[in-house]
Amino acid sequence: MNLYDAQRWIYATLGANLSGFATTRNWTTLLSVLPLGILFGAIHALTPGHGKSVLASYLVGSRLAAMRSLGVAGVLAATHVGMAVILALLAAPLITRTLGGVGRAPALELLSWALMTAFGLWLLARAVRGRSHVHREGVAVGLVAGLIPCPLTLFVMLYAMAHAVPVAGITFAAAMLIGISLTLGAVALAAVLARDAVVHLLSRHGASVARLSRGLDLLSGILLVGIGLYELTGLLGGRASPFAVRP
Repeated sequence: MNLYDAQRWIYATLGANLSGFATTRNWTTLLSVLPLGILFGAIHALTPGHGKSVLASYLVGSRLAAMRSLGVAGVLAATHVGMAVILALLAAPLITRTLGGVGRAPALELLSWALMTAFGLWLLARAVRGRSHVHREGVAVGLVAGLIPCPLTLFVMLYAMAHAVPVAGITFAAAMLIGISLTLGAVALAAVLARDAVVHLLSRHGASVARLSRGLDLLSGILLVGIGLYELTGLLGGRASPFAVRP
């Protein structure tokens, strides 16, 4: 079973569980499947989207330690899931409901990728000028990347609301947030460990740490600008993207 087969199974299973709860209103049954929600969130976050490329690209050029990188991943996951919950509860008409765009919010996607491109350009300018990193910029990256709502959470919330059990949708969303955070946290740690290994190796061979930092900043900026522009042109031109969030 590949990731997309697993994802179809996830959608079908969540739908069945929510339908069952809507019929019985048995909270014990609902709570018993929350560990499955954590697993579903972790698997779903492995599919394209969810800010993994943005997170890794930023952390490659950052100076954040492993624990702080987990904080950035947590902010991204919380914003990603939280935006889906907010859209479902307050702004459902903004969500595209065509067959090819279920669970997407194009306006938010455009805003997120435009801001990410601008952030990448700022990193490039900083690398050229050699200025120091700004405090809490990682939090800003997590917030911007997380503006694109999680399609699985949107599905769960809209399905739950359609069956008059929005609290069950929020409960499942909380469980899935844990799973998504675990996957994004693993991506963050891998990026930081790889960055530190490269810096350590090159510094042992006489490379200047300051120059390495600027070089990584430059690489991070190039990656973010490239991803952002690719996404923006794809959204405006109707082209499918390998980074896009898919339901």
